[in-house]
Amino acid sequence: MSSISPLRFTGVSSFSADLQAIIERASKIAALPIQQLQNQQSALISKKQSLTALNSNLQNLTSAVAKLGELGHSRSLAVSSSNANRVTVINNGVTSANSYQITEITSVAKAASETTLTGLGTADTTAVDTDNALELVVGSQTYALDLSGGKNNLNGLRDAINSSGAGVTATVLNTGSSHYLSVTSNATGARALQVRTTAGDALSNILGATNQGANAIFKLNGLDVSQSDNVVAGAIPGLTFTIVEKTAVGETVTLTASSSRNALSAGITDFVQAYNATREKINLQIGQNAGLLSGDPIVGEVSRLLRQVNGYQGSGGVKSLSELGIDIDKTGVMSFNSTKFYSLGSGAIESAFDFLGSQTTGFGGLSRKIDQLSNPVTGFIRTQQLSYDATDLRLGKQVATLAERITRSQEVLQLKLQQADSLLAGLQSQQNALEASIKSVNYSLYGKNG
Repeated sequence: MSSISPLRFTGVSSFSADLQAIIERASKIAALPIQQLQNQQSALISKKQSLTALNSNLQNLTSAVAKLGELGHSRSLAVSSSNANRVTVINNGVTSANSYQITEITSVAKAASETTLTGLGTADTTAVDTDNALELVVGSQTYALDLSGGKNNLNGLRDAINSSGAGVTATVLNTGSSHYLSVTSNATGARALQVRTTAGDALSNILGATNQGANAIFKLNGLDVSQSDNVVAGAIPGLTFTIVEKTAVGETVTLTASSSRNALSAGITDFVQAYNATREKINLQIGQNAGLLSGDPIVGEVSRLLRQVNGYQGSGGVKSLSELGIDIDKTGVMSFNSTKFYSLGSGAIESAFDFLGSQTTGFGGLSRKIDQLSNPVTGFIRTQQLSYDATDLRLGKQVATLAERITRSQEVLQLKLQQADSLLAGLQSQQNALEASIKSVNYSLYGKNG
């Protein structure tokens, strides 16, 4: 914020101090409008800070209500595996409680990887073939390899394979005495992997045949499954599991999707905390000791919204928050009675999910109304903050304009006072000379100064 300091006046008359006082008083009077504008700016800053704090709480409340809607939509389903050392599982949007049995995991998917059977003396000079033409086989696809132009060696063969686009990676291994070519598939799954010196002739393959890859092979609820990847994403809607290890004979791994009361309890706890924090902030702006936001339309909007939240009524078996164990005391403070919540029957829990709805319906749908206030880009509070910023900018420009005007006025006043000071100094000089003449005459006529 700007402040106006009066110009320092240096005069030659005995009235210099009085003239400086005139400048200071004039500056103080002229600065009063600036002080009023700066007070308005201070109030705006405080209001914006209060709005920012309130908006942070509202955003937390938005997230908490939306989370409850999400739990309602998903029925708070959590997934688990009876043996994560064999099969792991994640929830990708499963919508119903169920269990699935995985048995007879006889193979885990792995990538094919083979090495040449015979080593060569060098990697860059020893020829691989006699006619510079080889063939790469990956699964059912074949790729012609051209080693002409001085590339008929292991390094050239490696580079030709890597640039073939066949989905494999070739490297040259050096044992110290010999060099070998290693070819590995970039993806898991059983597939043929060969490098032939004669196109179409499997007998001319120079790679081994000990690891041609493997598929994941198992049974899901008694149905045979064989796929090239260990990650199984499409077999069970909304559930993805990964084959990790073979099962023992007769072993069953059970994947379970079931409603989690703990997740719902945690969601309710977060909601209660977010609600109380928002309510506490809004109460600071209401009543006899209300803050700077007292009377602001946002305070009224938030208060009405909080009443909608705590008074929401459903139409199913669970109709209110109190039936979920959420109590509200006489002062409006929420609390979560976990004992009451965990004593609810399974039917009541299912009704609770219906009550919560989703992020767009039921209780969870209230998150959209809260977001209309708290959205950091389009929310009502953000609009108000931008309005405060615009007003603060306008006031700042007014302060700068007034400060410049006062400075110019001071300079003009100082110039006039300097002229007056010079006149006063001249008069004082004349007065001193006149007094000296009078004293001289008195002395000459009467022999005394008095």
